[in-house]
Amino acid sequence: MTEWLYGRHSVEEALRAGRRRIYRVLVAGAEEGKGSPTGERLRGIEALARQAGVPVEVVPVSRLDALTRVGHHHQGVAAEAGPFIYTSLTGVLDLCRLHGSRTLILLLDSLQDPQNFGTLLRTAEAAGVTAVVMPERRQVEITPAVVNASAGAVEHLQVCRTNNLVRAIERLQEAGLWVYALHAGPDATLYTDADLTGPLGLVVGSEGKGVGRLVRERCDDVLRIPMFGRVESLNAAVAGSIVIYEAVRQRNAGAPGRPDRKA
Repeated sequence: MTEWLYGRHSVEEALRAGRRRIYRVLVAGAEEGKGSPTGERLRGIEALARQAGVPVEVVPVSRLDALTRVGHHHQGVAAEAGPFIYTSLTGVLDLCRLHGSRTLILLLDSLQDPQNFGTLLRTAEAAGVTAVVMPERRQVEITPAVVNASAGAVEHLQVCRTNNLVRAIERLQEAGLWVYALHAGPDATLYTDADLTGPLGLVVGSEGKGVGRLVRERCDDVLRIPMFGRVESLNAAVAGSIVIYEAVRQRNAGAPGRPDRKA
C-alpha cells in the first residue's frame, strides 16, 4: 500500500531521511503558454531522488492535482511512498537508555487535528525530542497531511503507537523518567516553576478535552501555562511547543540536571 506525499518540504525530507521506501517522484512540467515551474528547490529534489535511485517523472500540474487532491499545496512535486514506519515502545525505551539524562519524550493524548499535530511534531524535531509516543486509537496517524504540516520534520522522528498510553507512561517511569501532563487546573504547577531537567516525558492532550483523567492521574505532576488575555486556552501545538522549549532552556542553562527517578 502506498500514499502520496506532497509539498517540497515533505518530499525533500522523506528523501533525506531514507526511512521509508519512495517509489517515484513526480515533478510538474511546463504548461502550455507558461514557463516551467521547476526552480532551484525542485531541481534539488530531483537530484536527491536520483542519488537515492528513485525514478523522477515530469507530469502536468493537473496530474499532481488529481493524485494529491490538495490543489496548489503540492507545490509542483509529489512522491509515491510506502507507509510511515513506526517504532515500538521497546525501541523508545532503548532510546531512553541511550540518551540518559537528556531524554525528552513527547506523549500525545488523542490529538485529532492534522495541522496541530504536524506543527507540534515540527517543534519536537527542531527541539531534539528523543521520541514521540501516542495511542493507536482516537489519535490522528502520520498521514501525508500531517507530514506536510510538519514540513517533513516527522520523517526524522521516532514515533511510537501504543494500545495503552497509561501503561506506556508507567513503563517510561520505570525506566527513570519523570512524566508531566500539560493541563490547566487550579492545582497545576506553573510550567516555569517545574524542574524540566533530567529524563522527562511531557504529555499534551487533545484540542477539546485535554489530557484524560486516567493519564493525568498516572503522571507525576500537572503543569499549566498562565493566560492573561480573554481566551481560555492555547491550542495543543502552541502549548506543547512552549513547554518543550522551556525544557530545552532549562537543560541548556548549565544546571546540574534532575536525576532519574530511580537514582
